[in-house]
Amino acid sequence: MVKRINFIFLIGFLPVSLALAQESSTPEPSPNEIVSATPTPVPISSPSPTPSAARAVSLKFVPPPMEGTVSLGIFDSNDKLVRVLHRQSSIDTFTIDENSLNTIWDGKNDSGADSPPGKYRARGYLVAHFKVENLGSATAPTEASDHVAVKLVTNPLISDTRSVLDVATGFDAKGSFLKTMDGLPLFSLAEAPNLVRVVMTKAGDKSIDVWEDNGSVCQHVRVSNIDKMMAFDCGYFDLK
Repeated sequence: MVKRINFIFLIGFLPVSLALAQESSTPEPSPNEIVSATPTPVPISSPSPTPSAARAVSLKFVPPPMEGTVSLGIFDSNDKLVRVLHRQSSIDTFTIDENSLNTIWDGKNDSGADSPPGKYRARGYLVAHFKVENLGSATAPTEASDHVAVKLVTNPLISDTRSVLDVATGFDAKGSFLKTMDGLPLFSLAEAPNLVRVVMTKAGDKSIDVWEDNGSVCQHVRVSNIDKMMAFDCGYFDLK
């Protein structure tokens, strides 16, 4: 709501001639008198909508029928991840309707820049509660890799029956995590700063072994229930 601002203008008249000065009924100030004036207020304009707010996209999707956290990414027409919209978020961080979860993308990429107009896609994964065990320090085996194939729980709400996902390892300044091969984070493993390498191997159909190396110590971590993930798709949409 824009507030109405009343402006007060102080108009001073300078004497033009002695006659005009004599006709004036207002006495001239004495040399010792200080004349003050109220400053003219500066108009305050209402802020214009930012481009990102004007380009905001509302996304609605039916949540997969499984408990867990949600990781949701925005992908461009080349299926490249441009924005991690939700990373391991709980269901209550979304706006919940009767039959859907709602969220908003502001049109920006992960660097904070406006994404170009075009067709985009929102898709992600629901991740159940994995069990993480620290098995102590150990040397990573030579066959360890940065990704493994994991069989997922099939989502009965979508027609895509593919149920195998290549899960990769990742790390940043905060620690290690699991992610998709295209970069969408799925699950945080451990708070371990200064990591230089994270590798893993399969430890059966439902577990993986992960080695976190900071250059001096290598920690062995086992993640169980790794198959308790389900893919979902919000579909395609146009960004103006």
